[in-house]
Amino acid sequence: MSGVSDIDGFLRHIRACRTAVLPGNRVPFRLGAAQVGWVEPALAAALRAEPDVHAEATGLSLADPAALGRINRTAAEQGFCRWRGEAFDVRATPDGPVLAQLDRGALPAFGVAAAGVHMNGLVHRADGLHVWVARRAANKALDPGKLDHLVAGGVPAGLGPDETLVKEAAEEAGISPDLAASARRVGLVAYTMDRPEGLRRDRLYCYDLELPQNFCPVPTDGEVESFELWPARRVLDAVRDGDDFKFNVPLVLIDFFLRHGMIAGAAATALRGALDAD
Repeated sequence: MSGVSDIDGFLRHIRACRTAVLPGNRVPFRLGAAQVGWVEPALAAALRAEPDVHAEATGLSLADPAALGRINRTAAEQGFCRWRGEAFDVRATPDGPVLAQLDRGALPAFGVAAAGVHMNGLVHRADGLHVWVARRAANKALDPGKLDHLVAGGVPAGLGPDETLVKEAAEEAGISPDLAASARRVGLVAYTMDRPEGLRRDRLYCYDLELPQNFCPVPTDGEVESFELWPARRVLDAVRDGDDFKFNVPLVLIDFFLRHGMIAGAAATALRGALDAD
């Protein structure tokens, strides 16, 4: 069991993902009357030059959501964001209707909320619970070479979390659709974070997948360099004591440790409160 004295080692990861203060110097960005994002002053100034964008005392608004794609391209060409060629749905609220689409690389620049899936791959052995750990490819733009979940990825336009999980499981780890579909959705972790690429407003849907002892994931699409099966306690120690995992992975793992009783007592209560606070 992890005790109360360990709590700061876990809390620092939660705090590191909760660095954004809204609005700060950001300008609200709306599609019609619905606010969907926040933009920094430099991008706001560029957007004011766009004929489809209306500057108001309370922020910027785009009357025609269909124009967002063109504006996104222009912002990328001007260096405000990276173009990744993967569309994400834009919503004003997590369960609200899709209002438009934005390239994944532009989400932080526009401060638009995004959803992702993270899956704990679990193996029960005679010597205890084990967890599959991935090592991100060295050529990844974000956190290259860092440790990651067995499966993780953003929810693209037109898909929900469950569908995304099945897709990512096949692409990243060679997991069959039937096996991936047996994963259980077990929680949700959210954070609002300042990053070099902009404002991250992420909701991560957490899954547990029970895997047979003879299962071995296979790096399929180049996103992952290798996989290794670790005792769950080793994963806990690595999260508490170091920074080897991709920046947001520790939050999902802390949720896992709490749900599986690996952190108990007052420490568990404090960590659950901190994790659910966003």
